[in-house]
Amino acid sequence: EKGRLAVYKKILVPVDGSETSRRGLQEAIGLALVDGSTLRLLHVLDDYPLLLESAAAPTAFEPVRREMRAQGEALLNEALAATQQAGVQAKTVLREGAALRVAQAIVHESTEAGCDLIVMGTHGRRGIDRLVVGSDAEAVIRTSNVPVLLVKATATQS
Repeated sequence: EKGRLAVYKKILVPVDGSETSRRGLQEAIGLALVDGSTLRLLHVLDDYPLLLESAAAPTAFEPVRREMRAQGEALLNEALAATQQAGVQAKTVLREGAALRVAQAIVHESTEAGCDLIVMGTHGRRGIDRLVVGSDAEAVIRTSNVPVLLVKATATQS
């Protein structure tokens, strides 16, 4: 339709439990309600720092990874409940892989699933490799073949 804004059929929404991630989910739900989109909720196990730390003690790696997986599944279930409450269709995906960088996993998932938009928070995870605010978001913007909508936390939360 001429003059009509783009309609997004499938929106990828990375979730990590941060405030910006929750705001990104709310934006994606709003878009989905307008366009009739489905959401693909993605959590990536960021095990890269864990791999570095556990090189000296590999036996400690698996129990921590199991806990990370359980936390990721809980975050996805929470996000799925929010979409269902809003009346939006969604699917959850948990991705993990040895030293798979979060931004790479997000872009790969978007491509593989045929998503036409990524909605994500500008920053969320904390840690020594997250000192550059939005490093994952910046990498996604640089490498994504589809539009990326970035959502940042506001000074006052409601």
